[in-house]
Amino acid sequence: MSSQLPDVITLKAESSAHFEYDNHLIASTNDHVVRIATMTEPYHWHFHPNSDETFLVIEGRLAIEFEDGSLELHPGQLLTIPRGVRHRTRPIGGRSVNLTFEMAEAETVAI
Repeated sequence: MSSQLPDVITLKAESSAHFEYDNHLIASTNDHVVRIATMTEPYHWHFHPNSDETFLVIEGRLAIEFEDGSLELHPGQLLTIPRGVRHRTRPIGGRSVNLTFEMAEAETVAI
Protein backbone atom coordinates (compact mmCIF):
# COMPACT_ATOMS: atom_id res chain seq x y z
CA MET A 1 0.00 0.00 0.00
CA SER A 2 1.34 3.44 -0.96
CA SER A 3 2.00 6.03 1.75
CA GLN A 4 1.74 8.95 -0.68
CA LEU A 5 -1.44 11.00 -0.34
CA PRO A 6 -3.45 11.83 -3.48
CA ASP A 7 -3.30 15.35 -4.92
CA VAL A 8 -6.11 17.74 -4.08
CA ILE A 9 -7.50 19.56 -7.11
CA THR A 10 -8.64 23.14 -6.59
CA LEU A 11 -11.06 24.14 -9.37
CA LYS A 12 -10.48 27.87 -8.95
CA ALA A 13 -6.74 27.39 -9.39
CA GLU A 14 -7.26 25.15 -12.44
CA SER A 15 -9.38 27.78 -14.21
CA SER A 16 -8.12 31.16 -12.96
CA ALA A 17 -5.03 31.27 -15.14
CA HIS A 18 -6.98 30.71 -18.36
CA PHE A 19 -8.50 33.69 -20.15
CA GLU A 20 -8.65 31.97 -23.54
CA TYR A 21 -10.17 28.60 -24.44
CA ASP A 22 -8.62 25.77 -22.45
CA ASN A 23 -9.70 22.18 -21.83
CA HIS A 24 -7.51 19.87 -19.80
CA LEU A 25 -7.65 16.71 -17.73
CA ILE A 26 -7.87 17.13 -13.96
CA ALA A 27 -8.82 13.62 -12.79
CA SER A 28 -9.58 10.09 -13.86
CA THR A 29 -11.67 7.47 -12.16
CA ASN A 30 -12.08 3.91 -13.37
CA ASP A 31 -12.61 4.21 -17.15
CA HIS A 32 -13.76 7.88 -17.09
CA VAL A 33 -12.02 11.25 -17.08
CA VAL A 34 -12.89 14.65 -15.67
CA ARG A 35 -11.82 17.72 -17.60
CA ILE A 36 -12.10 21.39 -16.77
CA ALA A 37 -12.95 23.65 -19.70
CA THR A 38 -12.56 27.39 -19.67
CA MET A 39 -14.67 28.53 -22.60
CA THR A 40 -14.28 31.91 -24.27
CA GLU A 41 -15.56 30.89 -27.69
CA PRO A 42 -17.98 28.32 -29.15
CA TYR A 43 -16.90 24.73 -29.64
CA HIS A 44 -17.74 23.17 -33.02
CA TRP A 45 -20.67 20.85 -33.75
CA HIS A 46 -19.79 17.27 -32.84
CA PHE A 47 -20.94 14.05 -31.23
CA HIS A 48 -19.43 11.18 -29.26
CA PRO A 49 -20.38 7.78 -30.74
CA ASN A 50 -19.08 5.74 -27.79
CA SER A 51 -19.66 7.85 -24.67
CA ASP A 52 -22.22 9.98 -22.91
CA GLU A 53 -20.89 13.42 -21.93
CA THR A 54 -21.85 15.20 -18.72
CA PHE A 55 -21.40 18.94 -18.15
CA LEU A 56 -21.36 20.66 -14.76
CA VAL A 57 -21.16 24.46 -14.86
CA ILE A 58 -19.06 25.98 -12.11
CA GLU A 59 -18.70 29.58 -13.34
CA GLY A 60 -20.62 31.72 -15.86
CA ARG A 61 -23.33 30.27 -18.08
CA LEU A 62 -23.11 27.63 -20.79
CA ALA A 63 -25.34 27.21 -23.83
CA ILE A 64 -25.64 23.70 -25.21
CA GLU A 65 -27.13 23.68 -28.68
CA PHE A 66 -28.81 20.68 -30.27
CA GLU A 67 -30.25 20.19 -33.75
CA ASP A 68 -33.74 20.99 -32.44
CA GLY A 69 -33.10 23.64 -29.78
CA SER A 70 -30.79 24.71 -27.00
CA LEU A 71 -30.50 24.73 -23.23
CA GLU A 72 -28.79 27.18 -20.89
CA LEU A 73 -26.96 25.93 -17.82
CA HIS A 74 -26.11 28.07 -14.80
CA PRO A 75 -23.52 27.42 -12.05
CA GLY A 76 -24.36 24.27 -10.15
CA GLN A 77 -26.44 22.79 -12.99
CA LEU A 78 -25.55 19.49 -14.61
CA LEU A 79 -26.67 17.92 -17.88
CA THR A 80 -25.83 14.59 -19.52
CA ILE A 81 -25.85 14.31 -23.30
CA PRO A 82 -26.38 10.74 -24.49
CA ARG A 83 -23.83 9.21 -26.85
CA GLY A 84 -24.52 9.91 -30.49
CA VAL A 85 -26.42 13.19 -29.92
CA ARG A 86 -25.10 16.06 -32.05
CA HIS A 87 -24.37 19.20 -30.04
CA ARG A 88 -22.12 22.17 -29.58
CA THR A 89 -21.32 24.34 -26.59
CA ARG A 90 -20.64 28.03 -26.16
CA PRO A 91 -20.19 30.40 -23.27
CA ILE A 92 -22.90 32.95 -22.59
CA GLY A 93 -21.10 36.19 -21.89
CA GLY A 94 -17.35 36.34 -22.04
CA ARG A 95 -16.39 33.16 -20.20
CA SER A 96 -17.71 29.98 -18.63
CA VAL A 97 -15.94 27.26 -16.66
CA ASN A 98 -17.30 23.74 -16.80
CA LEU A 99 -16.42 20.24 -15.75
CA THR A 100 -16.96 17.49 -18.30
CA PHE A 101 -17.18 13.81 -17.47
CA GLU A 102 -16.82 11.14 -20.17
CA MET A 103 -15.17 7.82 -20.92
CA ALA A 104 -11.39 8.06 -21.17
CA GLU A 105 -11.52 6.56 -24.65
CA ALA A 106 -14.37 8.82 -25.86
CA GLU A 107 -14.23 9.62 -29.55
CA THR A 108 -15.19 13.08 -30.83
CA VAL A 109 -16.58 13.24 -34.35
CA ALA A 110 -16.70 16.76 -35.86
CA ILE A 111 -19.67 17.59 -38.04
